[in-house]
Amino acid sequence: MAISADFGKVYEIGPVFRAENSNTHRHLTEYTGLDIEMKIHKHYHELIKVLDQTLKNIFTAVQSMPELKIIRERFPSEDLVWLDETPIIPFPEGLQMLRDDGRDVADEDLSTPDEIRLGELVKEKYGTDYYILDKFPANARPFYTHKAEDPFWTNSFDIFVRGQEICTGGQRINDPKELRKNMAEKGIPEEDMAEYLEAFDLGAPPHGGAGLGLDRVVFLLLNLGDVRYGTLFYRDPKSLPSRSFSLPHPTADTTKVWAGKELPPLEELIANYGDATNTSWLDERFEIWRHSSGAAVGYVKQGKFAMITGDPLCDRGQYEEVVPAFVEFVTKELKLTPVWMLVSNKVQEILGRRIGWRTMSCTVEQRADADQHTTPDGRAARRVKREGIKIHETKPNEDFMKRADEAIEAWKEKRKGKKQVHLTEIRPWIDQAHRRYFAAEKDGKVLCMVVLAQLAPRYGWQVKWALDFPGAPNGTIEVLVEYALSSISGPVTFGAGVSERFVPGEHLHGIRAKFLSKTYAGIVKSLGLGNKAEFRDKFGVLGEQVYICYPRRGVTLFDLKEIVKFFMDEEPVK
Repeated sequence: MAISADFGKVYEIGPVFRAENSNTHRHLTEYTGLDIEMKIHKHYHELIKVLDQTLKNIFTAVQSMPELKIIRERFPSEDLVWLDETPIIPFPEGLQMLRDDGRDVADEDLSTPDEIRLGELVKEKYGTDYYILDKFPANARPFYTHKAEDPFWTNSFDIFVRGQEICTGGQRINDPKELRKNMAEKGIPEEDMAEYLEAFDLGAPPHGGAGLGLDRVVFLLLNLGDVRYGTLFYRDPKSLPSRSFSLPHPTADTTKVWAGKELPPLEELIANYGDATNTSWLDERFEIWRHSSGAAVGYVKQGKFAMITGDPLCDRGQYEEVVPAFVEFVTKELKLTPVWMLVSNKVQEILGRRIGWRTMSCTVEQRADADQHTTPDGRAARRVKREGIKIHETKPNEDFMKRADEAIEAWKEKRKGKKQVHLTEIRPWIDQAHRRYFAAEKDGKVLCMVVLAQLAPRYGWQVKWALDFPGAPNGTIEVLVEYALSSISGPVTFGAGVSERFVPGEHLHGIRAKFLSKTYAGIVKSLGLGNKAEFRDKFGVLGEQVYICYPRRGVTLFDLKEIVKFFMDEEPVK
């Protein structure tokens, strides 16, 4: 607007809010920006010249400051090296340097590892830590970026220090007709940008602009390792004080009095209190026991056993009351032997120390932080994009469910006869109120599907199913999972997985413990139980021990094969 009002050059220094994932070493939720817009007389490189001189003045001033010596006692670094004439490297040339180095890169925006490697190659070739990458492809730039003579490329650039980007800039489209055309192609409604477009309708000269993150300039110039060290009071997603969790369904609060009332539905209890294992209680094979408090426990009758999985669905302060009550129900009313699996340490302590059961751990809840995941932009993501595969979140309608069900049946057919271990049945359309659905599709065919299940606020979400259907190109499922994780925030779990080792718990030692440890190692190897964990490890999961608990009498060593049988089926879940 200032440019259209005939201001030739405009700059601003101030706080900038970044409405994207900022849980990386180089991003802040709010940073200090230096933004510039200026009229272009002949060529957009006039903008580069202004930025180049500004940055070199900053570099010179910082490296001559006496305080630098003190900073380097805590953050060792070498002087930044730059040339009198800054290399302006065309984007295709940068791609070729990476390809010559053996990296598979497409004609698209570079990933962070590729940027860092290109910085190393530029340092080797030109002897500088500071350079400019010019003529970015149109598919990597916003709708308002001016196209180059070849419309595949744009009159835009990034500026790099020590292999990482500190500035993005370029020539802006100043023709309102062309701007509206680009907006239509990108699916941006004009009414959402009415005030912005008005400035161009009034007449705007050819101009360009750029944005510098000053915190990032400091962080890279001084080689601090993290942008948070480059600002006094940083703001990121973890800066706000933690708040106590509120229940998604206050009407399903088990701490309230339920005498004479209809007990809260299982689906709402899972959303209030549940972890990943509790979601399997919605399967048809599970029976549900209810406590007078409204709490619930799911179990499956199997021979002389009652197989229970997961913690009770109730407030954790009620475990001391609910757990013994359920054990009494199983032993006295059902007259079965309970085996309680995949429980937290708190429930394990109640069963082991108070009731006297044996406990052990050979499984972990595989948790991750969704805030560490951004929209996929690596090699696999670029390959998926080139294949014309659509990665998106969807609301299941009749057509989508029909196509997905066909893919699921083909997927099951391909796996018939394979011995695999799982806990849940594949029923993606139940409890849709607490589900989110993501799909990879091409030509009307569902290639992959990811279903997220809502858990208790402290646990976040579960990757309930990650289904890689027959015919999907390699890497598609990983891209879809990454996309799904980038669409949520906070904790996420992939469910229970095998532990690297067998851990004896309460009342388990000596020969019995050694036998179980050896048996466990054999089961893991024979059933290939590490495969799921290897797939999930790609997403930065960390294991949290969960336990298997059983009475000291009534369960022999050989009875423990029933535990494996409980999880066995010929229709696996990845």
